[in-house]
Amino acid sequence: MNIRGMLKVTRFKSQGLLTVGPDEFVLAAIRKLSENNKGALPVCDDKDELVGIITERDIIRKCFAGGDFTNKKVVDIMTKQVAIATLDDDLDYAINTMRKEKIRHLPIAEGKKVLGIISMRDILGFQYEETKTEIKYMHLLPQRPAFK
Repeated sequence: MNIRGMLKVTRFKSQGLLTVGPDEFVLAAIRKLSENNKGALPVCDDKDELVGIITERDIIRKCFAGGDFTNKKVVDIMTKQVAIATLDDDLDYAINTMRKEKIRHLPIAEGKKVLGIISMRDILGFQYEETKTEIKYMHLLPQRPAFK
């Protein structure tokens, strides 16, 4: 199944894409993450194009470990090389990308425009529900003869 299909099945509702600008202070990003219960924010420029991503992990590793961060801007600590997926990418691609890059959040983009962001938790939750449904209705499937 592709990402578009997963979002359709789960009736994923976009509450408006939450982003942060590269010139905003890290403290503003922390507030957005905290107030919206998010683990990552796409970083978009004034044309709403993806230029990076900032995660809780970035903040902890690059701010708190480095002392005073009150004057640091998002651009100073964001990840600039961002792995992305498209709506037509398979879930396997998303999972493999997250594993390979050791990330938990993957922006969904069309060109340089961010459409949303999915997390490993989103994918695992979807796959769990899908598996539960398959098991629930397994008894309705025709039984195959056992191998001899």
